[in-house]
Formats: sequence, structure tokens, C-alpha cells
Amino acid sequence: MTTASDREAGRLLAGVSQEEEPAMARLRERLAARARQEGVLDVAYRTVGTPVGRLLLATTEEGLIRVAYEVQDHDAVLRQLADRVGPRILEAPSRLEEAARQLEEYFAGRRTRFELPLDRRLSTGFRRDVLDHLPRIAYGRTESYAEVAAASGSPKAVRAVGTACATNPLPVVVPCHRVVRSDGSPGGYAGGEAAKRALLALERAA
Repeated sequence: MTTASDREAGRLLAGVSQEEEPAMARLRERLAARARQEGVLDVAYRTVGTPVGRLLLATTEEGLIRVAYEVQDHDAVLRQLADRVGPRILEAPSRLEEAARQLEEYFAGRRTRFELPLDRRLSTGFRRDVLDHLPRIAYGRTESYAEVAAASGSPKAVRAVGTACATNPLPVVVPCHRVVRSDGSPGGYAGGEAAKRALLALERAA
């Protein structure tokens, strides 16, 4: 997402050398901390490298609100957050240090469940019911879309389960990758089929 302030910052930082970048990173962190202290920060974000590509992580005061794959267009995701949560968005890696650490542990095979506060406001109704069920699918196990529909209280809503998984705002952390077709094939996934297969293989191997 590019705002007027972003463009101004871009002009100011255009001449920043590689040696000065750490200092600029500290400045951004101080600005984010001050914005949070003064109650003028809606969303803080960072990106992290993982075996399935760079992930965008975004948080509010309530908790982690968004995880997004590169194929979902990080800039577009930030624009959506500005529309739905608030326009005051800053890159603040330290605010997401714990989330980044737990993701690193997960991809290293050292973590089987996430213990993070979550802001679930982006999901409502039956989609929220589906997403609330997903963490109950054990690490290394899968359930079919039909099984999840039944567990969520609407056995005939198989297609709606697919939609809920496809629009899951917190992939990986809320494990929609553990929902597969009845024949065992992966099915669709926001991060792409290769990413879904990689996550399932990681969990089977642990």
C-alpha cells in the first residue's frame, strides 16, 4: 500500500546508504512505538522469509489479524486492512517478533501449535465457525471439507467450507491447509497448491 506519507518517506530515504539502513530501521521502530503509545497506530506489519515464500504478518492491539502469501499481493492486503481496520499502518517488525519466532519454530519442525493472540474480526458467521474448528484438527492430520462442514454444524455446507478456507485471513496459523478433498487430494489453497503440499509434508514428517 502506498500513501502520501509513504511517498514522502520514500523521498527522504532515497539517499539512504546500505550502512545507514540499520539506523533507519531503528527510526521506523521508534516512530511505530510512539504511534502505538499515542493510540494512532491501527496496524503494525512485517514480512518474514519461510520455506513457502515471504509471508506478510500484520497485528492490531488485539492480536495477529493477517497472514498473507506473496501471491496474494502484500500491497493489496495492506490496502484491504486500511479499508477494513484503519488507515494508520506502519512497518514495525518488533511488534511481530513473537509471531515470527513461532513461525520459524513451526517451519523447523519444533512447534505443532501456535500460541498467539488473534484478532478475528475479518471473519464472521459460518466462516468464523469453520475457522474456529480448524485448530482442532491435530498437527499431522487432515479432515475433508465434508467432515469440517459437519463439525461446524452444517453438514451440507461443503462448498461454504471451501470458501471459508480460501478466505482464511490467518493461513498457517489457523491451519486451513489441513482441510483436503474427500479423495485425499489437497484441493485449493490461498498460497497455491505447492505451498499446501509443502505444509502437509512438513507436518507428516515431524
